[in-house]
Amino acid sequence: MDIHGSVLQLKGIGSKKAEALERLGILSVEDMIFFTPRSYEDRRYTACIEGLREGMTAGIEAEVISISISGYRRRGRQPMKLIVSDDTGMLEIVFFNAGYMKNAFKKQSRYFFYGKITRSGGKLQMIHPEFDSIEKAQRGILPVYPLTKGLSQKEMRQWQKSLQPEYIQIEEILPQHIIDARRLCSLSYALENIHFPQEKQKLLEAKYRLIFDELFVLQTGLLAARRSVKEGKSGIPLTADTGKYIASLSYELTGAQKRCVREIESDLESGRMMNRLVQGDVGSGKTALAEIAMYKAAASGYQSVLMAPTEILARQHFEHFCKAFEGHDIKVGFLSGNMKAAEKREALDKIRSGEYRIVVGTHAVIQPDVGFERLALVITDEQHRFGVRQRVMLKEKGANPHVLVMTATPIPRTLAVILYGDLDVSVIDELPPGRKAITTKTIGPDMRARCYDFLEKQIKQGRQAYVVAPLIEESDVLDVKSAQNIWEELTKKFKDFRVALIHGAMKQDEKDAVMADFYDGRTDILVATVVIEVGINVPNATVMVVENAERFGLAQLHQLRGRIGRGSEKSYCFLIFDGESEIAKKRGEIMASSADGFVIAEEDLKLRGPGDIFGTRQHGLPELNVSDIAKNLDILSEARDEAKTVIADDPTLESDENAGLKRSVLKLFGNEFIMEL
Repeated sequence: MDIHGSVLQLKGIGSKKAEALERLGILSVEDMIFFTPRSYEDRRYTACIEGLREGMTAGIEAEVISISISGYRRRGRQPMKLIVSDDTGMLEIVFFNAGYMKNAFKKQSRYFFYGKITRSGGKLQMIHPEFDSIEKAQRGILPVYPLTKGLSQKEMRQWQKSLQPEYIQIEEILPQHIIDARRLCSLSYALENIHFPQEKQKLLEAKYRLIFDELFVLQTGLLAARRSVKEGKSGIPLTADTGKYIASLSYELTGAQKRCVREIESDLESGRMMNRLVQGDVGSGKTALAEIAMYKAAASGYQSVLMAPTEILARQHFEHFCKAFEGHDIKVGFLSGNMKAAEKREALDKIRSGEYRIVVGTHAVIQPDVGFERLALVITDEQHRFGVRQRVMLKEKGANPHVLVMTATPIPRTLAVILYGDLDVSVIDELPPGRKAITTKTIGPDMRARCYDFLEKQIKQGRQAYVVAPLIEESDVLDVKSAQNIWEELTKKFKDFRVALIHGAMKQDEKDAVMADFYDGRTDILVATVVIEVGINVPNATVMVVENAERFGLAQLHQLRGRIGRGSEKSYCFLIFDGESEIAKKRGEIMASSADGFVIAEEDLKLRGPGDIFGTRQHGLPELNVSDIAKNLDILSEARDEAKTVIADDPTLESDENAGLKRSVLKLFGNEFIMEL
């Protein structure tokens, strides 16, 4: 079998299955082999019904006594209930949306069921269990994969089992001396035991090896790119004085802003290419740093460009810079994909001629038809929203332009040292004076009605509000409120108010239109998913309600809270926690007691719960498969040490020994990444 070839080689995979696998990033057989489980189920033992308790996850062997399918349909969902029995008792098993399953079971036949035990109306139930005949049921320690619609665990396990003979074809990417020094197991052993472990110790050895490999490739790629930036790329010296401009600002820079300005100006004047990350909490004044840097470039006779992730955020920046540079003989231009043809042609001409010293836009600024006269400074706002390829394309618009990336996602200092050790980092760890503290309250579902009564009073006083939900639509599996349901509910509840809905599945122009209405005050309540986590500045929004707050990580909750408290009025954030877990309680306490994003990020690192900030999306890093940067911080440090040695000896990974490593770096980051090396 060709492991680099398509998954269509595998038995049972046709075009539809291949499409579903592609949504998971699985195109080749090798991709399939490295698609690792998210957890495991121990199905070596069978429980008796009499011994089942609420909250347990168990497997039972039982006979089907009765089958009933409800005639009632709700949005296409038709529930089916089974009563099953073993020698010790009876249990109800429920499947929703189960009309298609009416022939799946036969009375008086025995099946193996595996699932979580819940309670409803005083009775124990098993909801949506996995099942099979007694003869065909999969047993042992079974992998559980993160799947998508159209794929089942049973199918994935069968495909993975069939690929075990192919492990021998997988290329080792680690130099042998690292494998020996770190006492790592072989790659084939790791793959065998990550998919079908026989015991816990072998699983731990397999996980360690695969995590080490992935983080080693990640660090090697980052170090190679950053070494190249730091070693030889000269930058345009920008020497214009900014003192008078800073003195003309209508506000006093904070101490942290002044420190960051000195760091940025030192880079711009050095004659070497700046490659600096500015991270600051929501509302800390990152835009002011961009403004001063752009002024310095313009006053030195060069152009700057700022790329924002959405059109409405780009327009907000554009309007701000137009006012800021009024009277300074600096023309500011705007560019987006939604401009009319004539407007776009005019903008492109003025960018090429250099008439626009400052350009603000969306990803439209990286299109092939955009050319600059003298581009010296490139700024990306909310840098994690852009991939490596987009940032490289933007940099190529000039001859080694200075690069400034900005993010409002605080990264714990302990983690930043490792992730950004070779990247210059400026931190704005101080908020401007006069910012009113946001009152944050954590409440249970029983206080929900009172929360919305308060929201209503605020709207009647002319304010606006956000209501955030974890899901777009209702789920059969998760008992959480959806944005769609909340929007329908609030539309009925607040008939005199204007209630809008925004979520990530909408097209970008639809999202921009909804946000524009909210920004302009044409919407009173905006029901949203985390799509608003990075959004525009709406000073009139004073209330944030987060439903099912237990479904969000700490830093995510902090980012959401940052959407309010931007005006002169007092603001309020209500976090509705529907659950009694210790992690949920701790998160609530931290959110209620701290407004410091860096403190919250550090606490997130300690809790290491699901949904925290350490997913790769927030760092602008490539997607990781098996690693969790927060949980694997010690392995990350070890991998970085080895990567430093490799890059010191072979900066461009040209040696035969590092050929496999180079291919892995390019695969992880994308082929465009080599342009950084």
